[in-house]
Parts: sequence; structure tokens; C-alpha cells
Amino acid sequence: MIQSKEHNRKEFGGTDVTGVSRREFMRDIALSSGGAITFGAWLVEEAEAQGPPGMGGPRYGLVIVDFDKCTGCRTCESVCANANHTVEVNGETLPDLGNPAHSRIRVEVFHPPVDIPNRCCQCDDAPCVEACPVSPDPTTGRKALYRDENTQAVKVDYDRCIACGSCARACESMRTGIIMLNPTTNQPEGICSLCEGDPQCVKYCPFGALSYSQGGVMSRHYAMNPEKLAAMLTAHYYYEQD
Repeated sequence: MIQSKEHNRKEFGGTDVTGVSRREFMRDIALSSGGAITFGAWLVEEAEAQGPPGMGGPRYGLVIVDFDKCTGCRTCESVCANANHTVEVNGETLPDLGNPAHSRIRVEVFHPPVDIPNRCCQCDDAPCVEACPVSPDPTTGRKALYRDENTQAVKVDYDRCIACGSCARACESMRTGIIMLNPTTNQPEGICSLCEGDPQCVKYCPFGALSYSQGGVMSRHYAMNPEKLAAMLTAHYYYEQD
């Protein structure tokens, strides 16, 4: 159900989203595209190399999203939990059964219907790492948060983490807010491991909405707060007349 103009302005941070009904919108799109719903390349996070090949600089990998293809099925959440969280049963360590609560990617649902797969964007400037107050190890140079030498994924050394929450606050204020603090330990959770270079959410997404890129991302909604991104997509999907 499409909400009122006033509701949408409040719901999406002042964005003025007025226009057609969802039924009219979907009808017009189907007629104009022969049933294939496509809204432009800006909806896909464009991957670009951080530097020319062979320059020897770090190439940050991350999962990128094609919002046109995401249906909000949440398969990625179950697959992520299965791959990155283990459980102990009768003394045996087994993969998680796919409980979305243990996932490092979270599909956030907004109304009018827009689904945002929120995940760690492995930001090239890594504000979470910068915010970590733990002194670098004299041997490794690592703080409690650091980049993996092989995948460049941000990881957490829980033995050195002081549970201050600085990383989560930095992510919340500057990026996607994906980092959550464990309610028991107050240590960070939710940072994408990239599955050691083979993201399982990408492999098992049934609609091809996720892909893995090495080199970083340049787009106008890269690492954007989900609420702001939802406002942009809602206006584009439901109300833009172009």
C-alpha cells in the first residue's frame, strides 16, 4: 500500500515522493520494457579498480548489489549464517543451520516495498579501523581491527578488542551501520569476512543480485546509510516519471 505524501516525506528523511500507484507503476514499466524491469545502471554499484593493474597497491574486495534484481528473499542471510557461524552439537562443531540472526548481511525492508541488502562495504578508508583506539601491535602493526593480508577484508582480533564500541559508532555515523555490538561481550559483529575470497551469499543468490568485485566501488550510493538509499530507490521505483 502506498502511504500518504506526508507519511513518505517523514519516512524518508524529507524526500518528496509523490506520484503514481504501485499498480500503475508496475503496469507502465511492463508495457515500456516488455516485462523486463530495468531502471538504469546507477542501481548497480559500479566496480572500479583502486589503481592500474600491476601497481602493487591493495585491491579491496567486496560484495556489490544490483537492486533491480534483489527480491528480498533473504537467502543471502541464511547462507551467510551457515558459512560464518558454527554451533556445537554433542561436542561436534557444525555449520550454523542458517539462522538469519547470525548473518553478516541483513536485508532491511522499507515501505513502500524496497529491500536493501545491507552489508560491510570494506570501505577503502576503513573508518572502523581508524576509530579503533587499540595501539598497533609492534610486530604485525595490527589494531584490534585490521585488514587481512590476503583478502583485504576487515577482521577483528577479539583477544585484543577492548569492547569500546568505537568501530560500531564510526560505521553508524559515517557508513552503513552494519557493525553491531554483541549484547553480552560488547564486541563488534557483522563485519563481512568475504568467506576468504569466495562469498557464499554471491554464490547462492537465486536471482544474481549479488556479485563479488575486487578493486572497490565508485557509485553515488556506495556505503550509503540504508534509510537514505531506501529513499532514493523508493522515489526512483515508484514516483519518477522518466
